[in-house]
Amino acid sequence: MKKSKAIIILLIILLVTVGVGYIDFFGTDAYGTGSASDISLGLDLAGGVSITYQVVGEENPSAEDMADTIYKLQQRVENYSTEAQVYQEGANRISIEIPGVSDANAILEELGRPGTLYFIAQTDSTGAANYNYSGYGYELTKDLDTLLSDGSVVLYGTDVAAAEARSTADDMQNMQYVVSLTLTDEGKTKFANATSAAFAKGETIAIYYDGELVSVPRVNAAITDGNAIIEGNFTFEEAEKLASTIRIGGLSLELEELHSKVVGAQLGQDAISTSLKAGAIGFGIVAVFMIAVYFIPGLASVLALTMYIALVVLLLNGFAMTLTLSGVAGIILSIGMAVDANVIIFARIREELATGKTVQSSIKIGFEKALSAIIDGNITTLIAAAVLWFLGPGSVKGFAQTLALGIVLSMFTALFVTKWIMQAFYALGLKSEKFYGIGKDRAPVKFLEKRKIFFILSAVLVLAGFVMMGVNKGRGIGALNFSLDFVGGTATTVDFNESYTIEELTSQVAPKIEAVTGGSVQIQTVQGTDEVIFKTNTLERETRESLNEMFISNYGVTESQITSETISSTISNEMKRDTIIAVIVAIVFMLIYIRIRFKDIRFGVSSILALTHDVLVVLAFYAAARVSVSNTFVACMLTIVGYSINATIVIFDRIRENRNLASKETVEETINRSITQTLSRSIFTSLTTFVMVALLYILGVSAIRDFALPLMVGIVCGCYSSVCLAGAFWYTLRKLFPGKAKK
Repeated sequence: MKKSKAIIILLIILLVTVGVGYIDFFGTDAYGTGSASDISLGLDLAGGVSITYQVVGEENPSAEDMADTIYKLQQRVENYSTEAQVYQEGANRISIEIPGVSDANAILEELGRPGTLYFIAQTDSTGAANYNYSGYGYELTKDLDTLLSDGSVVLYGTDVAAAEARSTADDMQNMQYVVSLTLTDEGKTKFANATSAAFAKGETIAIYYDGELVSVPRVNAAITDGNAIIEGNFTFEEAEKLASTIRIGGLSLELEELHSKVVGAQLGQDAISTSLKAGAIGFGIVAVFMIAVYFIPGLASVLALTMYIALVVLLLNGFAMTLTLSGVAGIILSIGMAVDANVIIFARIREELATGKTVQSSIKIGFEKALSAIIDGNITTLIAAAVLWFLGPGSVKGFAQTLALGIVLSMFTALFVTKWIMQAFYALGLKSEKFYGIGKDRAPVKFLEKRKIFFILSAVLVLAGFVMMGVNKGRGIGALNFSLDFVGGTATTVDFNESYTIEELTSQVAPKIEAVTGGSVQIQTVQGTDEVIFKTNTLERETRESLNEMFISNYGVTESQITSETISSTISNEMKRDTIIAVIVAIVFMLIYIRIRFKDIRFGVSSILALTHDVLVVLAFYAAARVSVSNTFVACMLTIVGYSINATIVIFDRIRENRNLASKETVEETINRSITQTLSRSIFTSLTTFVMVALLYILGVSAIRDFALPLMVGIVCGCYSSVCLAGAFWYTLRKLFPGKAKK
C-alpha cells in the first residue's frame, strides 16, 4: 500500500467515525437531537403508556379465557414495541404497558375495543338488508342486538385462528396485498355454511368491529377448507391494519377501557446515566489494555471499536429498536465478541512473526488464519440470535435484535476496518516487529490429564445448585427468587400529597416498603399526578394493612389515597413456552451448522454440553445468592449461551486445524496444544468483557446489579468451561463413540 493511499484510508475511517459520532450526539436537525437521544427505550428505562381494560359483562371470567386474551393482546401490542407488557390485574382486568409512547388516546383509538368483531350476512332470513351503502360508506340498518338475535351474525372474531397480511398475484400476475384468514374448526363449519349461502345469492359478508363496518368483501365462492382471502386493492399498510383489527377483535373476551395513564421509567434516569458512565469507563480500560498488550494492532482495534460503537448507536435508532436491560446485554456480548475477534487475529499475527515471517506477510496470513474461527464463532451465535428474533417472545426479541446487529457490525469492523488501519499504519512506516510483538512458543499445558478433576468440580457445582434449590423450596421461600415478572404480586397505588422523583422513591421509600413486605419493589410514577405505583410480591391482608399504615404514618396520606390490586406475571406461560421452543430450535440449528463446518457431530454435542454446564452453574448461583429472577434472567442466560458457544468454537477451530496439520501428534497432545495456543485469547476476552460488566455492577442501580452479578459469574464460568471442559468433552465422546473420524 502506498503512503498516500494509507493516509486517505485513515482519513476516511476518521471522518466516518467522527461524522457518525456527531450524528449520534448532536444530529443533523435544527433541534440538535442526536441518534443517541432518539433511541427508543423500554419501560424500565423510559416509561410509556399504561392502559387498563375490564372484561365486559363478566366479573369472574375463566382463567383459560383470560390467559388466551392476554397472550393475543401481547402479540398485538408487540407491533408498537417488542418490550410491551400485558398482565392480569385482579379477577377481570388486563393492563397493557407500552414503552416509548406518550399519547394514550392514540393507542386507544388504534386498538379500539378488543373482542368486538363480528361477521354479518348482507341479508337476514327474510331477505331484509342488514347493511346498506350510503354516501359515506356502509352502515348497519339494524342495531347489533337485533343482528345477534336473528342469526345474521354468522361468525365471531373468536372463530378466526389467525389473520395476516401477505402478497399474492392476481389473474394478470400483478402483485397485490390481501388479508389471509385461518379459521378454527368450529369457525370452518360456520364459514362454509355462511359463504355457501352468500355465494348462492351473490351477496357480501361484512366485518363489523367496534361500532363500524371495517370491510365488506364479496363472496366469490363457497369456502369450505377454513382458509379465506380478503381482497380489496389494499396497500400493505391497509392490509396489515385490517389483519391486526381482526386479530384484536378475535379475543376470547370483550374488553372496555377502564383508565389509561402515562407512567415513568421503572429504573429512572440514574440507570441510563450510570450505565453510560460504566460503558465509557469500561471502554477506556479496554482501550488502554489493548494498546498496552498488542501495541500498534491494539491501537488499530481501538479505532475500529470506536467506529463500531458509533455505528451501533446510529443503527439502534435507524432500525427503531427498543433498548432495555435485555438489549444492553446483547450489546455487551457483541462488544466482547468484537474484542474477541481482534484478539484472535493479533495472536495469529504474533505466531506468524515468531516463525520469522515479515510483518506485512504476518498481517496477511494472520487475518486469513483467524477468519474461520471468527466466522464460525460469530455465525453460530448469529444463528441463535436469528432464531430467537423470529420465534422468541417480546423481551427475547429485543435481546436478539441488538445482539444480531452487534455481531454483524463487529465482524465488519474486525475483519475489514482493523485490517485497513493496520495496513495503513504499516505503509506509514510502522514496520518494525517491536510494534506488533512476537509470539512465544509455550509448552502445552496438560489440561486433558486433569479432566477428571474438572468433571468432578463441575458436577459438584451443578449438583450443589439443585440441592440448594431443593433446600430453598423446603424452607418455603421458593427454589429460586422469582420476581413479579414470573409470579405476579400486588400493585399498590399511592396518591401522595407531594411529588417525588424516581430516584427519591428508590432511595427513600423503597427501603421502607421492603422492610414491611420482605421482598423487592418495582416503582412507577404516573405523569401529571402525584400517584406512584409500587409493585411487590403478593401481599396477605395483614401485610397490606401494615404497608398502608406505613404510608399513612410516614407520608401523611389517608386510607382513601391508597388502593391495592393483585396482578399476574408479565411473563405468561405462553411466553415461557415460546422462549423454550426458540432456544431448543436455536440449539438444533447450531448443532447442524457445527456438524457441517467441523464434519464431526461430537464437536457440536461438546459445545452444547459446555454451554449447558455454564447455564446450570449460573442457575446454581441464582439459587445460592437469591438473586432476583426477573425478565432480565432470560437475557442473562442467553448472553451466557452466546458467550460460551463462541469461546468453545474458537478452541475447536484450533483443534481441527492442528489435527489436519500434525498427523503424528496424538489426540491428547493436539487438544492440550490447541487450548494452550488459544489460552491468551480466552483469558483476555473474558477479562475485557468482565471489566465492562463489573463496572455496570459497581456503578449501576440495584436492578442493574441483579443483572450484572450473575452475568459476571457466567463470564468466568464460560472461560472455565471452554478451556477446561469443552476439549475434554470432545475427547471423551471420541473414546465412547469412535466413529470414522481420524484417530
